[in-house]
Amino acid sequence: MGELAVSIRPEIEDLLAQLGEQAGDISVQCSDTGGIVGKLNRQISAEAVRLDHLVEAMASLNGSQAESRGATEELLQTATVAFDVLERGNKVAQVSLNEVSKLVSDVTGIDGQLQGFLETLGTIGNVTRTLNQLAEQTELLSFNARIEAARGGEATRPFEVLATEIRRLAHTTSDSSTQVGRSITRLEQSAGTLIGSLKANIASGRETTRHIEALSESLSEMAALVHQFRDRSLAIAASNKRAEIDVATLDAGLVEFGEVAAESALRAKQACEQLDDLETRANDMLNQVAHGGIETRNTPLIDFALTGAREVTELIERHLGTAELREAALFDTHYVPRPGTDPVQYDNAFADFADKHVRPLLDNHTRLQRAVVGCCLIDMNGYLPTHITERSQGQIPGQRLRNLEFARNRQIFMDNQTRRALDGEGEFFLFAYRQDLGDGRFRALRSVFVPLTFAGRRWGLYEVGFLL
Repeated sequence: MGELAVSIRPEIEDLLAQLGEQAGDISVQCSDTGGIVGKLNRQISAEAVRLDHLVEAMASLNGSQAESRGATEELLQTATVAFDVLERGNKVAQVSLNEVSKLVSDVTGIDGQLQGFLETLGTIGNVTRTLNQLAEQTELLSFNARIEAARGGEATRPFEVLATEIRRLAHTTSDSSTQVGRSITRLEQSAGTLIGSLKANIASGRETTRHIEALSESLSEMAALVHQFRDRSLAIAASNKRAEIDVATLDAGLVEFGEVAAESALRAKQACEQLDDLETRANDMLNQVAHGGIETRNTPLIDFALTGAREVTELIERHLGTAELREAALFDTHYVPRPGTDPVQYDNAFADFADKHVRPLLDNHTRLQRAVVGCCLIDMNGYLPTHITERSQGQIPGQRLRNLEFARNRQIFMDNQTRRALDGEGEFFLFAYRQDLGDGRFRALRSVFVPLTFAGRRWGLYEVGFLL
């Protein structure tokens, strides 16, 4: 029976080792998957927040749409009224303009009649001149008749009487001609003044006709513009109606999508919690196998971490109590933010000592094992006073992701597995966990956490992160 137990033990140890390795792989996969689900959950949550903002924007858009619809209806009514008023006004104006045009046409038509009147006055003037010539000839005839009557004596005395009458007729004709001439002269002067004024008015009337034609064209153009304005208002009203229907459809879709997104976020959160729980269980199994005394791939790294923790402990205890390192400085939790750092880095009384004395030890440990990603110290609050040189570079302003990955010293990090190791009791802890690289980026690592105690007080952890 004892021989059987001896023969079975190696097989059980191999099985436990395999279970330990599988638990480690499962833990890493759970950690990696948990990071993906967590990122998905954050994205869904962020989208849910943006969706809420979008719903608010849609509500605002609905209000604006209602205002736009009311304004468009008022605009359409105004356009219709304006069109009707302008249409009636245009008709009245066209009638009035036609009457004015006819009046101007009549006035301009007087021009020819006035010209005929002037010609008639000229003809009358010619008649007056003819009468004057006739009076002069009659006067001359009367003078000759008197001469002949004087020569003939008593026998020609009747001719003298005739000559006297002819002379009297000549004088009367001359006086009448003179009076008619004066009247015609005054008439010509008055007619000239009147005709000059009328010609000026006629010229103005012709100019007015051109203005009336331009005004008529402008009224027609205004009527066409108002007609177009009304048509565009009708088109806008129809477009707003269609937009209102589309907005209502989109609003309903957003509400439905919001409900689905909320449900998805809840399910993603539940999945993330379940993965975290599964990761914790796998890590428990991984840690238990590591403490079971069975050789696995993790065993050399566990021993390596324990050795490194002893060296760090010895180094700090050698300096503890000296002027270079007081106990109060070692356990200082007054973290002072460094101005202008992103992510924020903090100073405390222990960090400078750690950079000077502990960092070279961390660098040396990291170089000794190819699988090791890095070694660091973590106090009880997740504060890293120092790190390896590769991860303790100076920050570059504006490059947050780069700083988060390569300036990890003096930052504060905390995750479930680190918290468990800080609060747990044991020589070491072997966990798989997600290393936060910022902006939803993670790297699944295996880490050995070794508790550090100084002056009888729990200080924190010595961590060795590695990839297998």
